[in-house]
Amino acid sequence: MNILVELVHPAHFYYYRDTIANLRRAGHHVIVALTTKDLLEDIVRESGIEYVNICPKPLKKCGKWGLICDMLVRDWRMMKLAIKYKVNLISGSSVESAQIGWLLRIPNINIGEDDAHIVPKYTNSIAPFVDVRVSPESCDNGKIEPKSVHYPGFLKLSYLHPNDFTPSRDVIKRYGISADEPYFLIRFSALNAHHDKGIKGISTEIAQRLIDILSPHGKIYITSERPLEPQFEQYRLHINPLDIHHVMAFATLYIGDSQSMANEAAMLGVPSLRFNDFVGAKKIGVMEEMEKVYGLTYGISSKEPEKLYAKVEELLAMKDLRGTFQERREKMLSEKIDVTAFLTYFIENYPQSAEEARNADRSFWKRFK
Repeated sequence: MNILVELVHPAHFYYYRDTIANLRRAGHHVIVALTTKDLLEDIVRESGIEYVNICPKPLKKCGKWGLICDMLVRDWRMMKLAIKYKVNLISGSSVESAQIGWLLRIPNINIGEDDAHIVPKYTNSIAPFVDVRVSPESCDNGKIEPKSVHYPGFLKLSYLHPNDFTPSRDVIKRYGISADEPYFLIRFSALNAHHDKGIKGISTEIAQRLIDILSPHGKIYITSERPLEPQFEQYRLHINPLDIHHVMAFATLYIGDSQSMANEAAMLGVPSLRFNDFVGAKKIGVMEEMEKVYGLTYGISSKEPEKLYAKVEELLAMKDLRGTFQERREKMLSEKIDVTAFLTYFIENYPQSAEEARNADRSFWKRFK
C-alpha cells in the first residue's frame, strides 16, 4: 500500500515516527511530506526518516489572506505527491491532508488530541473533508464526533509508552547530567500558536521566584522557545532535541507554560506543573484525565502565581516523590494501550479497522498492550 503521511509540526514527527517504521517494515511504501516549521525538518533529518519537504522556504504572505494562500500552496503540492505515488491512503493532522484526501477520493485518517473547543477554526476547517478522526477517549471532537474513533490511551503514548521508549542514563550523561542527582526542568513556550492567542504563561518575575525556590534542592535546566533574559542563560539546556525525553524522564519535577511538555512529563511519571491561562478557562480533556484521574499533572492559572509556588513547595516536601508518581504512572499504563501498535493496525486495516474499533470490547483493546 502507498501511504502519504504529512507532518506540519515537530509533535507530529513523534506521533508518527514508530508507526512509519512499522509500516515500512511491513512492506508498505510510506511517503513522508513535511513543511518547514520550527525544528521539524531538523529532527526528521536527524532521525534518518526519508521525507519530501513541500514547503522548504517560508511562503510569502498575502495580507489577511496569508493563511489561506499558504494552505492552497500546500494543497497543490500535496496533491501532486498523492498523484505521483498513486497513494492509497493519507494520514496527518493538517487541514490539507483532509482536503486532498477528499478531493482525490483517497481515504484520509486524521489523528489528534485537541478538543474541538480548543481549536475551533481547525475543527471547522477539517470537518467537511475528513473521513475519520482518531483520538483519545477523553477528547471531545465536537461536530466531528460522528466521524470519530476513540481509543483508551493518550496520543503521546505513541512515543512514550514503555514498548517504544526507554530512558537512557547514558544519553543524559553526555550532557553532564546525572540521573542520580535531583534536577528540575523548566519550559518557556512561545505561546504563538493560533489557539494560544491572548494566553499568558511564566513571566520573568515568576521564573526568578521559581529558580529561587528550586535552586537549593538541585540543578535547574531551562528549555525555551522564546528568547531568554540574560540572567537565565546560565540555565539554558543545550541538547539535541531528540534527547529531550531522556532528560525529562529523570527530572525531579517539570514546570512550564507548555501544555504539551507537561503532558509528556506526566506520561513518564514525572510530576508536572503547567502554568497558563488555559487552566480554569478551557477544559482540555486529556489534561483533565491525567490530573483528575491519575494525579500525574497539575494545572494552575497564570492569575494564581502564589498557588504555583505553594504546589512546588508541597511536591518538594513529599516523601518518595519519584516513587509515588511512578506508581501513578504504572496505574495509568495498566489502563491504556500502546498507541503505536493501534495506529499501525488501524492504518493497515482501514476502513475495516474503524468499524472494529467503534464496536470494540475489552478483549479487542488487549491486543494493543
